[in-house]
Amino acid sequence: MTINERYEGVIRWFSENMPSAETELVYETPYQLLVATILAAQCTDKRVNMTTPALFDKYPTPKHLADADPEEVFQYIKSISYPNNKARHLVGMAKMVVEEFGGEIPTDLDQLQRLPGVGRKTANVMGAVIFHKNVMPVDTHVFRVSARIGLSVNAKTPLQTEMQLVRHIPEKLLPLAHHWLILHGRYVCLARKPHCDKCGLTAYCKYYAEKQG
Repeated sequence: MTINERYEGVIRWFSENMPSAETELVYETPYQLLVATILAAQCTDKRVNMTTPALFDKYPTPKHLADADPEEVFQYIKSISYPNNKARHLVGMAKMVVEEFGGEIPTDLDQLQRLPGVGRKTANVMGAVIFHKNVMPVDTHVFRVSARIGLSVNAKTPLQTEMQLVRHIPEKLLPLAHHWLILHGRYVCLARKPHCDKCGLTAYCKYYAEKQG
């Protein structure tokens, strides 16, 4: 099977079986999604969604968060992974948003990456979900699933995976494909024990073919 045939099959299956897919993070504004995405690094969306209501109630805008002490923020997010670092990042992010961007989350992805706690993946999530840009965020699920299926070949970093996915997936499908791969990795193609018996992609999956011998 060629790489193009694999991509065509995977895209066709997802298009037919998951025509709509979206983030499972709960948010109402760009500010809220940015905070939730920063918190979601190496943490589950479920845990983040349990944590953010009280946080957003206390700090409803970047200005409120910018005026906070990281130790105060820590108390709201202490059940999240790496709460000390994330508390500092959140306050630092909010300060920069207020001071340099007038309290509005920047739409430019390069400017977004200047914010504390915001890397390429987080910026691309904002671009794909909020700003309707044709970008491909690569988190741990996307990185793992892409390699396992065979959509990425010898990719050692998320950026290498991103470049391969962008090369083969139609531009307009990139934001949707990001959610396809995340949800597939979260519920079917699990890290330790993928549910191949429940997977509709086995006909195109490199891992499954190798497992069958």
